[in-house]
Amino acid sequence: MAIPAYLTQHQNRFLEELLDWLRIPSVSADPKFHGDVLRAADFIKDKLLEAGATLVEICPTAGNPIVYGEYMAGPDRPTVLVYGHYDVQPADPYELWTSPPFEPVIKDEKIYARGACDDKGQVYMHVKALEMMLRDGGLGAPCNIKFMFEGEEEIGSDNLGIFVKANKEKLKADVILISDTGILANDVPSIEVGLRGLSYHEVEVTGPNRDLHSGLYGGAVMNPINALCDMISSLHDENRHITIPGFYDNVAELSAAERAELGQAPFSEDEFEQSIGLPAAVGEAGYTTPERTSIRPTLDVNGIWGGYIGEGAKTVIASKAYAKISMRLVPNQTSDEITALFQKHFESIAPAGVTVKVTPHHGGEPVVTPTDSVAYRAAAKALETTFGKKPVPTRGGGSIPIVAMFKSELGLDSVLLGFGLDSDAIHSPNEHFGVFNFLKGIETIPEFYREYAAASN
Repeated sequence: MAIPAYLTQHQNRFLEELLDWLRIPSVSADPKFHGDVLRAADFIKDKLLEAGATLVEICPTAGNPIVYGEYMAGPDRPTVLVYGHYDVQPADPYELWTSPPFEPVIKDEKIYARGACDDKGQVYMHVKALEMMLRDGGLGAPCNIKFMFEGEEEIGSDNLGIFVKANKEKLKADVILISDTGILANDVPSIEVGLRGLSYHEVEVTGPNRDLHSGLYGGAVMNPINALCDMISSLHDENRHITIPGFYDNVAELSAAERAELGQAPFSEDEFEQSIGLPAAVGEAGYTTPERTSIRPTLDVNGIWGGYIGEGAKTVIASKAYAKISMRLVPNQTSDEITALFQKHFESIAPAGVTVKVTPHHGGEPVVTPTDSVAYRAAAKALETTFGKKPVPTRGGGSIPIVAMFKSELGLDSVLLGFGLDSDAIHSPNEHFGVFNFLKGIETIPEFYREYAAASN
């Protein structure tokens, strides 16, 4: 398929506009960036209006606002609700970036900036796709399109559920379209049909009532950092199975045929290891690396700290030690169930001499989306048109908790039409998004609308 002339003519402008948006440090986790989060919302509101949306509004919440927009093609047309988020992860540690995270640059055909792929770049594909449909020969959009872009995805989407419950009529649609996922490779299109859930905690281990001199007290008291490390180490056995009692009770096991189907997706163990600088991949015994990152639950320490970490030496036994621990969940597990199991178990394994406090943070439910729906088939045909080959269905390892919420509150399935790559370093220093991927998304999204409208009539 030939690239649309409008996209070719305006791609440099599209890129420059995206770079302008990426310059706004819309970090939702840090209150000092709150003003920037609001600026990012205003930016995308203005760009939706410029693209041709007939209604755009900033909807206040108890936290960061939701940007809602509409383009209504007609009462007889199917309606697609596009979801995305304009907030980004913190950019720390800044010193590991090869260029400043909020001074975007294009190097080697990649856009480097925090939020380039997750999710500003992918959100902006939808805005420019709307513009292209309305300006390119005046063909118009074949579907009614509603946009809902939130500013709290990276901190748990606490206010999105409240907004959805209060605005069910406004959000009425036939399907939800999300671009916050990826493809296997630029020459291997794919559609994610499953996502893992999440249970996230912070733990605090307390020993003495103050930091102690390690010479005067060492050997006579339990060191909270030592205790925390021992407790964390005990959460896996020698086969990398998670040792929390009951953790696997409700895990949905895939059949041999289902595992074989997923195994057809191209994957190189050597390339995987080389891409992240590891001598070998390690994980749960009995499963392949792609299975470990998609259909199996996991437990990982996301941060650990305590005691003296400044320059030089300070011989102390710390009063407290902390860690952040997350678990990815698979179908039939629930975040409430796993949260309760983790809290009970972690408190139970505390050794004498320390006390433990477990604070649950945000969670989300695993989800599997249908592959026999009109919307999925439309997405598959759209990708086949623009990539020249049929896409592969895959299971994603990440979590988008709102997908399950959309199903329960709005009764709608989601299509995960993302264009990122695993190598895009989302949530890490030097996050990037391929120029090819950005433009291919803009090219493909209108094809989805055309296919979906045609199949819905």
